Amino acid sequence: MALALVIKTFLVQAFSIPSDSMQNTLQRGDRVLVDKLTPWFGNTPDRGEVVVFHDPGGWLGESPANEGVGAVIQDGLSFIGLMPSAEDQDLIKRVIAVGGDTVECHKGGPVLVNGEALDESAYLYPGNTPCDDRPFGPIEVPDGRLWMMGDHRQDSLDSRYHQNLPGQGTVSVDDVVGRAIVIAWPVTRWGTLPVGGELGAVAGAALAGTPGSAVLAGVVPLAWWRRHRAATAGREAGARTASVAGTPSPEG
Repeated sequence: MALALVIKTFLVQAFSIPSDSMQNTLQRGDRVLVDKLTPWFGNTPDRGEVVVFHDPGGWLGESPANEGVGAVIQDGLSFIGLMPSAEDQDLIKRVIAVGGDTVECHKGGPVLVNGEALDESAYLYPGNTPCDDRPFGPIEVPDGRLWMMGDHRQDSLDSRYHQNLPGQGTVSVDDVVGRAIVIAWPVTRWGTLPVGGELGAVAGAALAGTPGSAVLAGVVPLAWWRRHRAATAGREAGARTASVAGTPSPEG
């Protein structure tokens, strides 16, 4: 039991997807494993990553009370990390812009980050527009905060819809639970989610083996290693450039 608590608290936790806001990347009913380890090594969310985060306040309404046998089962599964707590108020979205970025989107146009158009064709829900239902910006994302959007834009109450709240729709990195790394259930949808600043779709490669100990032993360290390698490469590239010149369950 102690090991389960350590895994849930520091390594990985399972979350269910109850809404359509992240289609087609994530489907209603999917179970995703969330990497909670990398923030301990100083890594912050990158553009393009799919992350779970606590409700910053006002994004979600009151959750209906869960009672009886269902509550007991959920409490037990929550303790070992196989379900979120019924008391949790969490969401899942894609990071579109990070602290220091300027993000905007006008009707009929693409999402612009620092003036550059994002190619979102790999994950934007078919038939959706980048923002025609809710144009916004330009917005300067404060340091330490994130601009979040769902992949199913016309069915996602994301950062665009909460600009009247403290933070003007942005989410503090301190509210991030972790990055969704694996679709673990159903088995027909096993696969990894993109790592790093890539703005892409769910990777097609399926995980070998079975969910559980194999995932815990292999996926999380791999995710951390890839994030650490990418961060190190970015710092080294920046240094070279400088020397030359002087990106209860989660709701929608």
